[in-house]
This record gives sequence, structure tokens and C-alpha cells, in this order.
Amino acid sequence: METIRGSGYQEPFPHLILKDFYNQQELELIWQELDFYTQPEKLFEAKGFGGVVDRTNSHAIALDELYYNNKLRKISNILQVNRKLFNKDVLYGFGKIHPSCAIATDCNCDITKVRYYHNGEYYEPHTDIGFQFLAFSYFYREPKKFTGGEVYFPQFNYEYPCHNNSVIVFPGWVTHGVRGVKIKDSDYFEGMGRYCISSFFGFDLDKKKKKQKQK
Repeated sequence: METIRGSGYQEPFPHLILKDFYNQQELELIWQELDFYTQPEKLFEAKGFGGVVDRTNSHAIALDELYYNNKLRKISNILQVNRKLFNKDVLYGFGKIHPSCAIATDCNCDITKVRYYHNGEYYEPHTDIGFQFLAFSYFYREPKKFTGGEVYFPQFNYEYPCHNNSVIVFPGWVTHGVRGVKIKDSDYFEGMGRYCISSFFGFDLDKKKKKQKQK
């Protein structure tokens, strides 16, 4: 099994940084799907799908609603490849940062969204307190043609730059937003903006009880 190494931080809040997270083969699979979504009428505005209406003008698609059962999930490269986030090195690595993060190893459900930011698109600060922790994976075409797009945490005066093929993992209670993206001389559908695969991890008590009954 592949060994994954990340950098854990307790300050200014518990978070884990994973750089160069996906290998070349995984990246090729991810980009095949990202390119497919970056076409007319594939991604949805926040008011229609997958966003807090009054806080973002970016575009997204909720993969779990599109591929809603195990058979369909196999169609999505992203849903297959991002199982890597359930690697014990990731879960235990995040869980060891702070006692409050230990529940990460017990998470048994998750949802995944693809979000794309082009010129002038942003996400205002908000929380996702319905989930134990979040994992945001960042991608963009190189050479990079945009500025902005950093994920920021206003209550801590902290932000994380948008590094290609990097992941930041943090608790759902932490307020976060995305700086506006600025890009010139690029058509929306060229796909030269900022992509984020957003994974939200939670704990489904009913699912755990059902699994226990099956033993």
C-alpha cells in the first residue's frame, strides 16, 4: 500500500496539508472527468446546485447526486480515486493532530462535490458544521493563468495558497471562504481557472448500527 506523508498543524487550528497527493495516473483520471464537466451545461450555478446561494457565484456539481448508487459510482474517476482520502495515513494523520480530531477515524460517510472558479468567482466565509472534517483538493492547468483562489479562515487571520495537486484537511466547524479568482484572456470553457474537489466526511449512526447487526 502506498505510504502517504502529510504535515499536521495544531495552530492556528487543527489541519493537515498533503502536497503532491495524487500520482500521475490518478491525475490523468481526475483531469479526464474535470475536462468533461467544464463544458456548457455540465456545471451548475450555486443557486441551482451544490452551493450556499447568497455566498458564492462559483459553479459546481454534486457527484453523489449524479452517481447515486454503487454501480453508478464506478463510472466516476473522481469518486474512485478520491477513496485515497480514506487511507489510514490520512485519517490517522489528521486524527493525531489534536484530540478533537480523533473522531476522523470513525467517519463512515462522505459526499463529494466538484467546484470550478473562473474570473470573478468566489465563496464567502461559511462553516460546514454538519460534517466532522473536510478535505479540499486543488487543481489547475499549468502554467497557472489566474491569481487569487486562496482558501482563507477569517477568524484565525490565516489562508492557504492554492497549490496544484495539494489537499488541506480541517474540521467542519472552522469558518472558511475562497478569495476571488482573477484571470484574463481565457474563455470559461478552456478550464484555466481553479478547480476544487470538496470532500465532506461525517458519521452516520444508523449506518453503523446496521453494520453491527450484520456481524
